[in-house]
Formats: sequence, structure tokens, C-alpha cells
Amino acid sequence: MHIPDAFIPIAQAIVYWIIALIFIFLALRWARQSMGEEKVPLVAVLAAGIFAVQALNIPIPWGTSGHMVGAALAAVVLGSPYAGIFVLTLVLLVQGIVFADGGITTMGANIVNMVVVGSFFGFYAYTAIQRIIAHTFAATFVAGWLSLFVSALIAAVQLGLAGTFPLEFGLLSMGLYHSVIGLIEGGITAAALYLIATARPEIVERAEAVSG
Repeated sequence: MHIPDAFIPIAQAIVYWIIALIFIFLALRWARQSMGEEKVPLVAVLAAGIFAVQALNIPIPWGTSGHMVGAALAAVVLGSPYAGIFVLTLVLLVQGIVFADGGITTMGANIVNMVVVGSFFGFYAYTAIQRIIAHTFAATFVAGWLSLFVSALIAAVQLGLAGTFPLEFGLLSMGLYHSVIGLIEGGITAAALYLIATARPEIVERAEAVSG
């Protein structure tokens, strides 16, 4: 899902960068206000784990790739979509600048589709489902799946608008691949939350309180 350089015209890339910077600013404000010292180790562990799972890339036709994202996990565990944006932006910066995974000009687009969309859809899907069925791990599974699937569709729309490939083809390819990859994402998200709940139950209690 990391879009390389030259896949999006510069004019469009600038628009995505502006949108991304607005949300990065809001995420930094969240970090200043809400990320106490006790959350720093958790942020570091989440960033490292998400970096690792995103490294498992599955090639998708026409030059992009499919992989897990981890936005829902970060947002749910830390209790805010802006927390997901904070953690995932750090991951994408390291991937793009150090490992050339995704372009620099298109990083704004990647932040929008994976980080912003993934964090908001993941977090609010979790809170909505948790209110309906009151089952933390089921809600987390669905949130993980939905955040990845919608992010993939947004990436397809971005590439379709850029003229990189036909919109219908992109939606079909990205949607089909990520509907399957999303099952893995949902499972990992729920399993990770279970492990966190075992070691630090107060974190899951906070997440449940936020959803309530």
C-alpha cells in the first residue's frame, strides 16, 4: 500500500501533504497533552511491532503492494485516533526516509490513506461495535479488518485520480487482496490486545472505558 514516488502528480501530492500535516499537528498536540511517561514504552513497542508487520509485503498488480497496517491497534490501545496517527507517522517516516519503502513526495498520500483513514476508521469502528456487543476482542478484530480494507480502497482512489491505473481495476485489486489480508490484520490486532490485556489489564480497561 506504500505508494512510490511518481505514481501521483506533484500537484495532487502537495494536497495530500497539506492534509497529512494538519493531522500530524493534531497528533503532536495529542502527544503533548496525553502521552505521559508511562505511555512512552508502549508507544515504542507498538511502533516497533507495526514496523515489523508492515514489512511483510504482498505484491499487487500495477506497482503497489498489500500488507498489514496496525493503525487500529495503536489507536485502540492508546485510546485515540490521534495516537494511531502519531505512532504510524513515525513508522512511515522511518520506512520512507531510511528504507525507501514508499515515496517522499507521496508520503503525504500514504499518511492519509494508511495513517489517518486507518486510525479513524479503526478507532471508531471499535467504539461502535464495543457499544453494540460489548465484546472487546471481537470489536478489535472487526476494527482491524475494516481499518485496513478502507485504507486500501482510499489508496486505490488516490491512484485512480492520479491516472496511475483505472479506478475500477484498482478498487477490485486492492479491495480483494486487502479483504483477505484484513483477516490477518484483525486476528493480529485482537491477539495483540489479548496479550496486552494479560500483561497490562489496566490498558484494556481504559480502552473499554473510552468506547463506553
